[in-house]
Amino acid sequence: MEGELSNCRVWNTGHLYFTLKDDAAQVRGVMFRSALRLLRFTPKDGLRVVARGRVSVYDPKGEYQIICEHFEPEGLGARQLAFDQLKQRLTAEGLFDPRRKRALPVLPRKIGVVTSLDGAAVRDIIRVLRRRYANAHIVIRPARVQGEGAALEIAKAIGAIGRVAGVDVVIVGRGGGSIEDLWAFNEEVVARALAGCPVPTISAVGHETDITIADFVADLRAPTPSAAAEIVVARKDEVQARIDRLSQRLDSSARSRLHRLEARLRGLEARPGYGGAHGRVLMRGRHASELTVDLRRAIATSLEARARRHRALRAALDTLDLRHRLASVRARLLAATQALDTGVVRRRMRLEGRLGSTVARLESLSPLAVLGRGYAVCWNDERSAVLRDAARTSVGDSVRVTLQQGEIRCDVREIMTGHGTDY
Repeated sequence: MEGELSNCRVWNTGHLYFTLKDDAAQVRGVMFRSALRLLRFTPKDGLRVVARGRVSVYDPKGEYQIICEHFEPEGLGARQLAFDQLKQRLTAEGLFDPRRKRALPVLPRKIGVVTSLDGAAVRDIIRVLRRRYANAHIVIRPARVQGEGAALEIAKAIGAIGRVAGVDVVIVGRGGGSIEDLWAFNEEVVARALAGCPVPTISAVGHETDITIADFVADLRAPTPSAAAEIVVARKDEVQARIDRLSQRLDSSARSRLHRLEARLRGLEARPGYGGAHGRVLMRGRHASELTVDLRRAIATSLEARARRHRALRAALDTLDLRHRLASVRARLLAATQALDTGVVRRRMRLEGRLGSTVARLESLSPLAVLGRGYAVCWNDERSAVLRDAARTSVGDSVRVTLQQGEIRCDVREIMTGHGTDY
């Protein structure tokens, strides 16, 4: 069924709903998500297509509809349409802008290669690099370059090799083939991987007549993988020849400048004012030597004076050094401590002697000592007064008698005013 697409809309379910119409009629249609993913272009309004599918009835409205299984652009291949749509979108984003292209290093030390290990491209690249620059360090990241899933492998390989330390440039490519064989390099995921690579990239896909999206995005396009290897490094003899040419130009420039300076010097020497200049220069040199000697002598004298001043200040500072003062104070403190200890001992001995004599005197005057010799102390019954006169008591009174050991209580039975016992 042929017709023009209109009212194209992809719902959140992932299904595409559209209307297919021509000059005489129109029919609603749907393409399910599983079939839509297989299309290589984006269906949009106004596009004339050849639709393949089956007719069914939409029960809720009783309308006929076509369940489309595949679209093919009318008069234009699906791959070409997908190519043009992707190219237009990436151009609008600026991925093809020449201002974002990076220059290749003059002589890269480490070269990255993304290609298949089974193809002839990798062998051609290695052969050319070994012939032109035998010391080149080659890092190969293998990837499938055709078939289902090849584009994703190529994109992952570009990202991985771009992160390898020291890689200066990356060659991405494969040998020739049909447009179907080269289609992986027309996928958007590869284009964005090339744009995001941190080092310059070279696209070397197919033959010189083959053009892919990768060619537009890469920093440089090479017609073949071998040409990419020739572009990325110069011949060793070419580099040596360039160095020789630069060396010759440098020598020639130096000799020319030297000749000009010599001619200028001869012109200055021929001037009238130049006569006697040599003698004046010698006189000035002698004067400068004398001034140098005087300056050195003055500097030495000043340094010696400053050194003496420094020694004097150092000696004065040593006298104020807290370490010396603390040592003197420590010695005086030790002597005072020893004198104090000696004084304390002597005073304690004197006080102990005085205490002993006082204790002896107290003991001699103590009533207890008198009691110890057989005397007793007689108290009234309340023990508030000492009885010294028998006349102050009466018969029947109660008295207390204190002995050396203990006390007794007595009743007065008889009062004798004279001394009843001789001592």
